[in-house]
Amino acid sequence: MLKGKGFPDMDVVARKQTDLCPGDIFFAGWFSPGCCRAAFADENQPLNSGRLGCTEWSHMVGRDIDEGDSRSWVIPANEYRRERWRNQLGWTREILRSPAQGEWDWRLSIAEIESDAEFSVFPGIDRELVLLSGNGLRLRFADGETRELQPPHDRLRFAGERAVAGELIDGRTHDFNLMWRRDRVQAQLWHRPLVGPMVIFAEPGTTWAAHLISGHARFADDSALPPLQAGDTAVFAAGMHRLRHVLDGGGEALLVRVAPAGATDLELRLSS
Repeated sequence: MLKGKGFPDMDVVARKQTDLCPGDIFFAGWFSPGCCRAAFADENQPLNSGRLGCTEWSHMVGRDIDEGDSRSWVIPANEYRRERWRNQLGWTREILRSPAQGEWDWRLSIAEIESDAEFSVFPGIDRELVLLSGNGLRLRFADGETRELQPPHDRLRFAGERAVAGELIDGRTHDFNLMWRRDRVQAQLWHRPLVGPMVIFAEPGTTWAAHLISGHARFADDSALPPLQAGDTAVFAAGMHRLRHVLDGGGEALLVRVAPAGATDLELRLSS
């Protein structure tokens, strides 16, 4: 990770869902105001890309992004690793963790909640939970707060230290789980429709992930990345070079951006 390294002032420009029509472009990346042309400067940068098996992508995710390599890859849904929760009360399918070995800085997974259960406690971790499927999940916190995640895709961000129990409203749910160590990285998550092409810029030192909730998509660029089916995840890890990808298709996606915790001068802004 590029811990402690500064970044110039940058902006995000994003089209809101109400503005999207077939063929529109959704810019999901960092670039200096007024320098859209520069954002395309590295579009011919050779990429080491592809659909990877578990061993291969685990090795890649374990690399620190400041080694200079900019890499993109696709993780098929059938290669997520299923494991028990930390408290052994449920199951999760891990999409990826970074780094792959030892204590992770951030992690993507899908919780499979089949019965009411207490969640594991994660000191020092912030997390965001998104309802992917099912009729809803009630989160009952030990401090008395109660929140409900309603269909189709409600979400909630909360501190991992908070004791909380999940209660099923009507049958089991699957829930996307983004977790990050707050003293090391910062993370943002968006739920966006995929209507035609979506252009994603990953600035040096950042990592983006695109999880396809529904539909199908292909990469309309020169990356040679394989198409995405519902449930697959694409990862864009920018080292020393900016990455640019064009995701084209129809459906819904979750976009995740992870950056070093020290990059506090980057204030996220979504504007129409």
